[in-house]
Amino acid sequence: MGLFDKPEVTILKETSDAKDYLEKLETLRKEITDNTEFASKIDKEIAITKAGIIGEESIMFELKNSGMDLVVLHDLYIETSDGRGAQIDYLVITPYVNVLIECKNLFGNIEINSKGEFIRSFQYNGHWIKEGIYSPITQNERHLTVFKNCRTENKNIFKRALADKSFETFNKSLVVLANPKTIVNDKYAPKEIRNKVIRGDQLINVLKGLKNEFKSSKKEMISYGNNYLALNRENRKEYIAKFQKFVDENNQALTETEEISNTESLKNDKSDSINQSSDDETLICPWCGKELVLRTAKKGTNTGNQFYGCSGFPKCRYIKNL
Repeated sequence: MGLFDKPEVTILKETSDAKDYLEKLETLRKEITDNTEFASKIDKEIAITKAGIIGEESIMFELKNSGMDLVVLHDLYIETSDGRGAQIDYLVITPYVNVLIECKNLFGNIEINSKGEFIRSFQYNGHWIKEGIYSPITQNERHLTVFKNCRTENKNIFKRALADKSFETFNKSLVVLANPKTIVNDKYAPKEIRNKVIRGDQLINVLKGLKNEFKSSKKEMISYGNNYLALNRENRKEYIAKFQKFVDENNQALTETEEISNTESLKNDKSDSINQSSDDETLICPWCGKELVLRTAKKGTNTGNQFYGCSGFPKCRYIKNL
């Protein structure tokens, strides 16, 4: 870098599949009108996804305003030949090291005990609640292993051995807590864990402190970044699997609701009579007095059959088969 050259941040990948995932969740949520346990699951997943996106955006802001030479890849998904995958929130290339960042936008405070266990505490309805959470250190170390394997899969034995030997020198793992209100108590945490968990406002100083005797040029950093970008997989099985699970649960709930309604309608046919309005065209629900509408069953054992259903559904579930 020349004497008067300014540090520059190069963003090779800024988009996030989490936003597409959120959009799909919100679309699915609009199809669910019942205040059911399943609806609550979707709402919780939407809230978690939104928090994650906000946290990652705050980290991107810090990186863009770092005043450093950096190459940044956001939301990188890589996969080994044997199917082990890693969704990396940020891969940041500095002149000295690659840093895999796991971003956590957690509500509440975090304690890391002497065993390296993560404990979250937060207030709910006036009471403090403590709960253990899955270690983000373990999660990011697994990502680091997958990253290491993906980089060396196509190398010969000699080059792979050389890369493995120097891997820890040039590749680091960081967990960044993006919520500025989160208090981290790591007084008793093992040193090797304490050094890997930081707040978002500490990120740039930590990156500046990661140095070794080998320094890459900006051209080399961009070349490394493009090589890593080539490893990115667009078909993200973790998002696909999670979303498909919600879709399957919704379809199952709809099927069960329809089968229950059809069973109830057999009883209704024997005990209830449908009142017809004075214009001899509008049928009235005998349960709630609202208009009945002609519908066609799309799922369940009566798929394709027509029936009259109450326009007040889901509050009123009266139906009459034809």
